[in-house]
Amino acid sequence: MLKDRVRALFDEPACATNRGKSDKDRKAGCSKPLTPGAAAGGCAFDGAKIALQPVTDVAHLIHGPLACEGNSWDNRGCGSSGSDLWRRSFTTDLTELDIVTGSAEKKLYKAIREIAQRFHPAAVFVYATCVTALVGDDIDAVCKHAAKKYGLPVVPVHGAGFVGSKNLGNKIAGQALLDHVIGTVEPDDVSPTDVVILGEFNLSGEFWQVKPLFDKLGIRIRTCVPGDARYADIAAAHTARATMVVCSTALIGLARQMQERWGIPYFEGSFYGILDTSESLRKVAKLLVARGAPDDLLARTEALIEEEEARAYARLEPFRERLAGKRVLVNTGGVKSWSVVAALMEVGMEVVGTSVKKSTPEDRDRIKILMREDAHMFESMAQRDLYRMLSEGAADIMLSGGRTQFIALKAKTPWLDINQERSNPYGGYDGMVELVRQIDLEVNNPIFAAVRRPAPWDADGNLIETVVSFPATDASSPLPAGERSRASRAGEGEPTPERNAGARH
Repeated sequence: MLKDRVRALFDEPACATNRGKSDKDRKAGCSKPLTPGAAAGGCAFDGAKIALQPVTDVAHLIHGPLACEGNSWDNRGCGSSGSDLWRRSFTTDLTELDIVTGSAEKKLYKAIREIAQRFHPAAVFVYATCVTALVGDDIDAVCKHAAKKYGLPVVPVHGAGFVGSKNLGNKIAGQALLDHVIGTVEPDDVSPTDVVILGEFNLSGEFWQVKPLFDKLGIRIRTCVPGDARYADIAAAHTARATMVVCSTALIGLARQMQERWGIPYFEGSFYGILDTSESLRKVAKLLVARGAPDDLLARTEALIEEEEARAYARLEPFRERLAGKRVLVNTGGVKSWSVVAALMEVGMEVVGTSVKKSTPEDRDRIKILMREDAHMFESMAQRDLYRMLSEGAADIMLSGGRTQFIALKAKTPWLDINQERSNPYGGYDGMVELVRQIDLEVNNPIFAAVRRPAPWDADGNLIETVVSFPATDASSPLPAGERSRASRAGEGEPTPERNAGARH
C-alpha cells in the first residue's frame, strides 16, 4: 500500500530529527500539508521527477494528464555527457474519457511499447500522478508485464503529488532505485576504489569540475546519482566501497539502506568551498583505505589537496581586497545554507543572514559552528521584510534563487543566482574561484552605483515641475504660419497640448 511506503519513509533512522520525535509525531511525518492550487513545483511528484530525470539513458514516462509533465520537465540545468533521451518528454496524456472508460492502464502499456520499439532506452521509469493514484491504476502490474514482454527494465515510481512535499518525493525516488534498480547488475570490473555519489545533480556541469580530482587519485566514481548517471551504473552501485551523500535531506535514506544491505559506509559532505572539498576528499580516501584500498591513497590525497588549495588560494588573492568585509545575505536552504557560508567566509566576506528553511538540524549545527555565536539564521522572511533589509543597505549582495531576484533588483542591490537555475558551475576548487569571481562582478558593477544616485532633475528626491513658456512672437517671426498661429493662441490663453499635459500633471 502507498500509505505504508510513505510511513516507512517518514520513519528514517538516519534522521536525527526523526529519532527525537514521539511515535505519534513520527507517524504524522515531516512535511506540511499542501494547499490546493499552490502545490505546483513543490509536490511529491515534482520531487521524484527531479531526483531521477537526470539519468540520461532512461525514458521518463509520466502516467497522468499533460499538465503534470509540462510543469516538471527540465526544471534543473543538469549537465549530461551521454544520451539526450532524458530531455525528451513522454506522457500518457490522460483525458476525462480515459478515466471514465477505465482505459488508462491500456494507454500506459501502449506508451511503454512505443517507447521500447522506437527509442530502445536502457530502461523506462513510469511516474504515478495524483489522477492515476486516485483512480487506482495498477502501474506495478503494467510495468512488470511490459518489462517481460519487451525485455527491458520498467520501473514504477509511486510519487503521486498529493502524497506530500517535494522532499518526500526525493525519498520516494531513492526508494524506487533501491527496490527495482540497485543490485540488478553484477559488473565484471569491481575495484577497491569504487565510490558512489548521492544527491549530486551536476548543475551546469559542476560535478565535472570535481571528477578530475578523483581521477587523479585513481578513485572511480561508479555512479553519481542522479547527475549524468547511466542506468547500468546505478544498477551496479551495490559493488561500491564507499558512499558520499551531498544532499542529506533527499537521499540519506538510500545511503543508509545501502549500508544495511551491502555494508557500504557513507558520510555527508559538500563540494562547495575549498575547505569542504578538501575534507570530502579526505573522508572518501579514509573510507576506501579502511575497506582495502592501497595505503598510499591517504598520502596521495593530502598531496593533491595541498597542490589544489595552493592553486585556488593564489587565484583568489586578487579578489580578497575587493571583497573583504562585504556583507552577503544567503537566501537559500538545504546544504547550501552552510556550505556556501563556509565558502564566502574563506575570502573574508561577512554573512549577515542565511535561510534555513529546507535545512536539517545537522545543517543548522554546522552554521552555528561556522558563525559561532553570531549565527543569523532565519526560517523564512516575508518579501516586504526582505526588501526593507536590502533597501536599507544591510547587505551588499544577495545570493538566492530566481524567485527573489526582483526583490533585490527593486532594492537596487546586486544579486547572484546560486540555485538550480544557475548557469555557472560552483563545485570544487575551480568552482569556488568562479563563485567569487561572479560575486565580484556583481558587487563592483558600476551600474548599481549609477542607479542609486538621484537623477539630475530630481536631486532633492522630489519630482520637480517644469513650466514651459513660449516667447512672444510677431508677424516677422521665422516660424511657419501654422506655428505662429498656435503660439499666438497660447498667448491668448487658448488650451494647447502642452498646457493640457501640465494640467494633467
